[in-house]
Amino acid sequence: MTETELKALLHDTTEIVAILNIINRLGLADAWLAAGTIRNLIWNYLSGLPLFDQQTDVDVVFFDKMISYEKTKELEASLQAAYPTYDWELKNQAHMHLHNPNTQPYLSACDAIARFPERCTAIGIKGSADGEITLFTPYGLSDILAFIVRPTPYFIANQEKLSIYQARLAKKNWQEKWPKVTILQGN
Repeated sequence: MTETELKALLHDTTEIVAILNIINRLGLADAWLAAGTIRNLIWNYLSGLPLFDQQTDVDVVFFDKMISYEKTKELEASLQAAYPTYDWELKNQAHMHLHNPNTQPYLSACDAIARFPERCTAIGIKGSADGEITLFTPYGLSDILAFIVRPTPYFIANQEKLSIYQARLAKKNWQEKWPKVTILQGN
């Protein structure tokens, strides 16, 4: 699957288009639909499963230093109330470094996405008013398309972050749903 084919798949997925339109209406700075929402859709597609499942969180990241952590939680609650079909996770990356040990402040939503734990999870999409989809894939698509889970360079850099990566693997148990998943501990 090429980036062009992925964009076409995303554009043809009703739920993704609806979610991107909701995100655009929020008017948040540097906002992206990211992480497991996109990864799971790709893995579901490649596995012949329904593309969008209700167990998948809708991961929305944005970057705005003027919106507090508390205000972000209020926005997330409002979003959940207005659109209860989806399980929203709204994260302002301007504050998320405070919740991750030994993490320098992020510079943008894309900087945060690039420092997610797994390369296959480090993905974001953005929809424009005219329906164009922009992809952000700091590590490309090869790991996602090959069902490979490995830490990003940021998480390989120190043992504490690598321990967080390993704990996520145990919690997520991706191989149960997607048997093709291969877990790697390093590069």
